[in-house]
Amino acid sequence: MQLVLLYSLFAAIATAANIGAQDLSTRIYAGPWHILLSVFVGTGVGLVVKYVLDKKWIFRFKAENARHDATMFTLYVTMGLVTTAIFWGVEFGFNHIFGTAEMRYVGGCIGLAIGYVIKYRLDKRYVFRSFA
Repeated sequence: MQLVLLYSLFAAIATAANIGAQDLSTRIYAGPWHILLSVFVGTGVGLVVKYVLDKKWIFRFKAENARHDATMFTLYVTMGLVTTAIFWGVEFGFNHIFGTAEMRYVGGCIGLAIGYVIKYRLDKRYVFRSFA
């Protein structure tokens, strides 16, 4: 139960970082493709935040060196491709249907929540398998 609560807390922190980075990005740049750019920026920020938290507190992973850490991060990103597609699909779907930034962010939060549930299972099985 403690693991579920901790993982949920970290998912909320990464979601806040993602949505916050998106909002900041759209405030800084409002030109063509600003929404797509903001989603890319938010995804990158959220990914790094979640990786740092997950590897230390959820999976208790300690890299042998920088190369080992980079390899693990690459696996982590690879497992995130499917979940990122879910997150983006829901966020862009909400943007298309409702047409407001607020509802786009709601869609982003829903998509991230779904994605994080799936991502935990993928990370445990394929990324941090010897640490889980």
